Amino acid sequence: MTTRPQIRPRRGEVWWANLDPTVGAEIKKCRMVVVVSSNAVGRLPIKLVAPITGWQSNFDSSLWMVQVLPSQTNGLEKESAVDTLQLRGLDIQRFQNKVGQLSAELMEEITAAIAAVIEYS
Repeated sequence: MTTRPQIRPRRGEVWWANLDPTVGAEIKKCRMVVVVSSNAVGRLPIKLVAPITGWQSNFDSSLWMVQVLPSQTNGLEKESAVDTLQLRGLDIQRFQNKVGQLSAELMEEITAAIAAVIEYS
């Protein structure tokens, strides 16, 4: 029997994760997510994540969609968007493999988009 290595997703990391099962309009399937929760928060093996989807020009007017350009550091292969409206807590068992890391500046943009979604000022 093969043992899976301990997975420790960290804030700002991009991972492939299994988001199924879902209901209604929730983002589905196995896709990339970015970890947005603090590394210091929580006792359970759960991380707060935002899913990543392909960028579309109509996202320009959506304050909850944060544009991410591909780079070697983040591991993305195409222009993408972090969908902060679809935050969810994921057990680390749903994480499959690490893809890359987002910059501190981009994480600030994501944090600001989350604040806008929850009307935090």
